[in-house]
Amino acid sequence: MTDIQRPRHGSLGYRPRKRATSQNVRVNWLAADEKRVVGFAGYKVGMTHVSYTDLTESSTKGQELMGAVTVLEVPPMMVYGIRFYDKINSIGDILATDEKILAKINFKGKNKPKEVKEEDAQDVRLLAYAQPDQTLIGKKHPESMEIGLGGTDIKEKIEYAKTLLGKELKATDVFKPGEFVDVFSVTKGKGWQGAIKRFGCSKQRRKATGNQRHIGTLGAWTPNYVLYTVPQAGQMGYHTRTELNKKILKLGTSDNVSEINPNSGFTNYGFVKKDYILVKGSIAGPSKRLVKLRLASRPTAETNEPQLNYISVENR
Repeated sequence: MTDIQRPRHGSLGYRPRKRATSQNVRVNWLAADEKRVVGFAGYKVGMTHVSYTDLTESSTKGQELMGAVTVLEVPPMMVYGIRFYDKINSIGDILATDEKILAKINFKGKNKPKEVKEEDAQDVRLLAYAQPDQTLIGKKHPESMEIGLGGTDIKEKIEYAKTLLGKELKATDVFKPGEFVDVFSVTKGKGWQGAIKRFGCSKQRRKATGNQRHIGTLGAWTPNYVLYTVPQAGQMGYHTRTELNKKILKLGTSDNVSEINPNSGFTNYGFVKKDYILVKGSIAGPSKRLVKLRLASRPTAETNEPQLNYISVENR
């Protein structure tokens, strides 16, 4: 008989399991009380492992631990505009005056932004684009996006945003080692898969119905239609996913990329050329995938700067 106590297959929290509309995922930028930029974007390089001293209050405090880390290459982002919002919608933009900055995103000035009344604004965000052409991944087209700002009030945010307009923004200007971040990315695509692989259902025994890799029933007679909760074949992977509270173990610059680059480069990526970030644990998506970082919305521990003792550069 079927074990009625087993957990259901396939979390309903991930429905619908359809393909992401874009690799440039949408982020809910949360406000911070401190005057700062609260997000950044980079490209996934690969994984390695490090040795670090545990500085938390856990049972392993003071001991040397080994753990996996994900390497992200984070070339400088260019701030090309400021976007103003009321409660719901955007009410206008201010763009950089340098035409070379706007030319990279093919802005030709045909659709000029409408005039902005700053006193009507209730929120403000940066308009910036990543610069993959500064890396060695072969990608040319920059991804433009909004980035949230923190501040005590809207006036402070606007003044701070104007100081960044038309300038390059580096990851070291945004995050600090030891901080927790939320990661937004699109997972690795696996195409169309059956119910067994997609939901982890059990196979049928050989003599049951003549078919093995399918579910036993599509549901009860009443209601007389198939519920959306029934495991069926469909798209697997290439979904938008968010991971909370990933710790930054190291913020590196282009001057010390030799500390992480293997002799033959990272598999399916190559060599890191610009600034990089080491994030504790794994991150969704394949190599060269765009990854967005946001200051943690609900950090679970105090931030303290990690003490790294060893970074593996073995060929993988």
